[in-house]
Amino acid sequence: MSEQQFPHYIEFQHVYKTFDKPVLVDCNFFIDPGQTVAVIGRSGVGKSVSLGHIMGFLKPDKGQVIVANEDITEFSEAELNRVRRKVTMVFQSGALFDSLTVAENIAFSLELREDYNAQNKDDVVEGLLKMVDLWDARDAYPGDLSMGYRRSVAIARALAAQPQCILYDEPTTMVDPIMSDDLTRLMLRLKKELKLTSIVVTHDLDLLNRVADRVVFLHKGQVVFFGPPRELYRSKDPFIREFLELDKIIRGGDLAEDDPFRSGLAGPEVAEF
Repeated sequence: MSEQQFPHYIEFQHVYKTFDKPVLVDCNFFIDPGQTVAVIGRSGVGKSVSLGHIMGFLKPDKGQVIVANEDITEFSEAELNRVRRKVTMVFQSGALFDSLTVAENIAFSLELREDYNAQNKDDVVEGLLKMVDLWDARDAYPGDLSMGYRRSVAIARALAAQPQCILYDEPTTMVDPIMSDDLTRLMLRLKKELKLTSIVVTHDLDLLNRVADRVVFLHKGQVVFFGPPRELYRSKDPFIREFLELDKIIRGGDLAEDDPFRSGLAGPEVAEF
């Protein structure tokens, strides 16, 4: 099918998936080129399963999954590999090779590129190391790095493949606040400078408010909200209100009158970075 038939870069059309119980139930949302969509909700509501469908690791029981303007629902593995050159994923663990240095991990994505010679590859790796502020760690091994730095390496390795879209699985979980801020700034820079399309599965509402153009809120496998962050905070849905209230408690109790979480003004339109 041609791109004109699927105008959105990524789209779920009435997607259902059941394992022992329903995990995705009539899910509908979309992402346009250059946008960032955050997928949130409590644990076990289908967030990571959604990423698995976009990467083609899972197939829906019903519905269509559009990726890179193509219906990948019935794609073969060879066809999916072609799409995965455009869409890549940064796993929560980083999924790095422990036996390779940071620079070698980043270079791994370039090994099969026939259009790059050795000097090209070195130049790309050097540029990516500087982009993610890892130049001083280029000769270190993943085991020597914190979780946050391992994720930065994983992002750099993903970028080496020159994707159009990156999927992030909980990029700021299990890292300290400073590293979380560094990762958020990096994701913003990639969005602004490289115009990358991205999907972020997260529990981190600070991250959501700084990077997301739209939010998908999942509850029991259903999309109960799809829209801009500012509208999320105005939602009267009881599950969304409970989620936001719990986050407010974790963040330290009542919010100040001018806090964007209270006013509903949080989002990339007003966030400073």
